[in-house]
Amino acid sequence: CLRADPGSQLNSVSSDTLVWLASGLSWWVLRSTIRRVMFRRTLDSAFTSPEPTIQVKVRAVLKKRDYGSKYTQNNFITAVRAMNEFCLKPSDLVQLRKIRRRSPHDDTEAFTVFLRSDVEVKALDVWGSPEALDRERKLRKVEEREYEESRCPPPCKHILNGLNFFFKLLAWVYTGSASMFSEAIHSLADTCNQALLAIGISQSVRNPDAVHPYGFSNMRYIASLISGVGIFMMGAGLSWYHGIMGLLHPQPIESLLWVSGATLLVAINEIKKSAGQQGVSFYEYVMQSRDPSTNVVLLEDSAAVLGVIMASSCMGLTSLTGNPLYDSLGSLGVGTLLGAVSAFLIYTNTEALLGRSIQAEHVQKLTEFLENDPAVRAIHDVKATDLGLSKVRFKAEVDFDGRVVTRSYLEKQDIEQILNDIQQVKTTDELENFMLKHGENIIDTLGAEVDRLEKELKQRNPEVRHVDLEIL
Repeated sequence: CLRADPGSQLNSVSSDTLVWLASGLSWWVLRSTIRRVMFRRTLDSAFTSPEPTIQVKVRAVLKKRDYGSKYTQNNFITAVRAMNEFCLKPSDLVQLRKIRRRSPHDDTEAFTVFLRSDVEVKALDVWGSPEALDRERKLRKVEEREYEESRCPPPCKHILNGLNFFFKLLAWVYTGSASMFSEAIHSLADTCNQALLAIGISQSVRNPDAVHPYGFSNMRYIASLISGVGIFMMGAGLSWYHGIMGLLHPQPIESLLWVSGATLLVAINEIKKSAGQQGVSFYEYVMQSRDPSTNVVLLEDSAAVLGVIMASSCMGLTSLTGNPLYDSLGSLGVGTLLGAVSAFLIYTNTEALLGRSIQAEHVQKLTEFLENDPAVRAIHDVKATDLGLSKVRFKAEVDFDGRVVTRSYLEKQDIEQILNDIQQVKTTDELENFMLKHGENIIDTLGAEVDRLEKELKQRNPEVRHVDLEIL
C-alpha cells in the first residue's frame, strides 16, 4: 500500500501536526492572557486602596414637652370639688368617666375622681356658657356669706359669775357703795370672759374648710388672749379704782370666797386629769398653756380667791386699827395680782399663736420612727408644732431610697412578663410607651409609700393629726 500511494501518507501526517500545533498555540495564548489579567488585578488591589465607608448612627430623639405651658388634660378632681367649684349636682357626675385613685386620708383605701376636662365640659353643658357659670358661683358665695353672718353662737350661761354680778348689782343699788359697784363690775368682767371662752371653745371644734384647712383650734388661744386683755383692762383697772375709792370711802367687804373656791377646785381637777392623760406635770401643763380655756379659769379663780383673802385680811386690819389705808392697799394688791395674771395669759397665748414647737424628745421620737423605715434614707427640715387641743402638725422632707421603692413596685409585678415586653420592643415609640407605663407606676408606688408612712405615724402617735411628708 505504501508503495502504491506514498504521497497521500505524507499529506495526512503534516495535517495532523498542524492541527496539534495550532491547538497548543491557542491554549498557550489563552493561558498567558488569563495570567496577565490576574496579575494586573493583583497589582491593582495591592497598590490601590478603596475609600473608607463612614457609617453615621442616627440617635432617636423623643419630642420634648413644654413644661412652661398650661396643661390640665390629665388633672383629676374629686366629686366634692366638682360640685363646689362647677356648681354641679351628683346626678350630673353619673355619666362622667370615673377613675379609682388611692386616698390621701386614712379612712378609705381608694376613692373616685374625675378628669377635670370632663367636668369642665359638663359644667358648660349644664349652665350654657362660662358667664352663666361665673354668675352662679358668685350667687352661691353671697348665699354662703349671708348664712355664716346669720349664725349666732348658742347662749352660754355661767351661773356662778352671773349670780355674783346680779347680787352685787342689787347690793350696790340698795346701798350705793362704791366698793360694791367695783365688785359688781369685776364679776361682770368675769362673766364676759367666761362667755368669750365658751365662744372660743365652740369655734375651735369646727371642722376644717377650704379657707382654714387645719381647723379652728387656735380660736381657744385667741379667746384666751382677749380674755387676758379683758382681765387687765376691767379686773385690774377696776380693782385699782376700788383701792383708790377705798381711801376716800371705806366700806365693809362681803365674803364670796366659796363661789370662786368651788370653780377653782373644778379647774384644778380638770387640769390634773388632762395633764395625766398627756403624761406631763401639773406645772408643765399650765406653763405651756396646753388648754388655754381651763388655764384662764384656773388663774382667774385663783386670783379671785387670793384677792378675797387679801381683801378680807386688809379689811380686818382696817376694822381692828381703824385705819382705811389697809383696805386700800388690799385693793391695790388685788389689782396688781390681776395684772400679773393677765400678763401671763397674754404671753403664753401669744407664744402658742406664733406656732410653738412640741418637746424635743417627742420630735426625736417621730423622726426616729421614719428613719427606721427601709424606704427612707434620711429626714431633713423637721417641723413639729402644737395646734392646740392636744393636736400636733408634723412636717418633714424625706429622702427616699429609689431602689427600695422600685423593688416594692417590682414585687407586685410579673417579672417574666416585663422581660417579654422588653424583648418585643423594636421602635422608639414602643420604648417610650414602655418607659411611660412603668415610670408612672413607680411614681404611684412612691406616693403609696408616702401614704403608708403617714398612716403608720398617725397610728403610733394619735396626737399627730396632720402629717406633711415632702419628697426630697
